[in-house]
Amino acid sequence: MSTDHSVPLPADPPDPDLQRTRIVAARALHWTRARRLIAWLLALWLATSFCTVFFARDLAHLSVFGWPLSFYLAAQGASLIYLAIIGAYAWRMRVLDRDFARRLGEAT
Repeated sequence: MSTDHSVPLPADPPDPDLQRTRIVAARALHWTRARRLIAWLLALWLATSFCTVFFARDLAHLSVFGWPLSFYLAAQGASLIYLAIIGAYAWRMRVLDRDFARRLGEAT
């Protein structure tokens, strides 16, 4: 019956250059994803704003409850799409920020 009285050795201290590299990589990935999201949402915003105005005359002959369809698209439809864009941005950025925080935790 032998007992092992060995003391565990402390782990090697993390390499500061490796940590810095991981942090920079995590930050670059986060901002690449954030910029891509912003670009898509701005393109959707531009398309919504431009198409509503550009096609307003073509849609004027269609009516909804006695009002031209272009009125509804400009007054309610575009506003709802803008609200959806804001909601999508907030939701997706929360996911991206959590992923970034998790990657930073792994890097340190």
